[in-house]
Amino acid sequence: MNRTTTLLLIFLGFAATWTRSAEPTAACSIHFGWPAPTSTWFYNEATVRKSTTGSYFMVCGWNTGYFGIQELGNGRKVAIFSVWDPAKGDNPNNVPLEQRVELLHEGKNVEVSRFGGEGTGGKSMMPFNWKIGEKVRCLVQATVEGVKTAYAGWLYQPSKKEWRHLVTFRVTTGGKPLSGLYSFVEDFRRDTKSVKEERRCEFGNGWVKTTEGKLQAITEGRFTCSKAANEAQEIINAGPVGSALFLATGGMVKREAEMDSMLKLPVVSPAPPNDLPAELLK
Repeated sequence: MNRTTTLLLIFLGFAATWTRSAEPTAACSIHFGWPAPTSTWFYNEATVRKSTTGSYFMVCGWNTGYFGIQELGNGRKVAIFSVWDPAKGDNPNNVPLEQRVELLHEGKNVEVSRFGGEGTGGKSMMPFNWKIGEKVRCLVQATVEGVKTAYAGWLYQPSKKEWRHLVTFRVTTGGKPLSGLYSFVEDFRRDTKSVKEERRCEFGNGWVKTTEGKLQAITEGRFTCSKAANEAQEIINAGPVGSALFLATGGMVKREAEMDSMLKLPVVSPAPPNDLPAELLK
């Protein structure tokens, strides 16, 4: 072993030690992967139990997008629905027009924009004053149109007891329906202090309509977490509660669930809610 190699190994050893001992800057992002067949729509429910500024509770995620709720600064709360471009890179301005997400429908008071920094795509955001302990109901519908797929985001409005069509984005997918379903809880404040604040959310009563037209309940979820070195991977947990499965991260949370374990929902409804948008139940 030459001197250069020896010095390199010593440096890497110090770097690894520093990485392991450095104080986390963010609560760990944690997820449930929902096993399900390819589908034309995905419905899911979430109930936030604990939140803080800089929290994202993602209710309906799939292989090309995500849909959920966020708590921003100054008490501002929103619903957010995003779809990725098929292009690589993080600069939205570098994506050719033919590869960009298209906007087909924009609901009232919904703000639509392009995003970058974590891939690129189309983003929509709407004020939504969700509350701790109140059920949030989201549904994403996929319509294959040749080599493209149109994704519509539907959000239930508790105050009006009605569904609202927020946005529809269309993007090149090769003609694929919904797949790769998941939900997550994320700390996007990432200021070190946010590690000490708990985020907790319950997910349940998920349903899909398969490409064969069958209504199928989601009965289990795989518990996973981010592997980022700056996230507090031991201050996380997941498990059954009531009729749902919970995710918790940050604060005084103690890890009990095994990573990559498959957790069964305690209760599975015999049918999806009967108040979903009528055209989806046909």
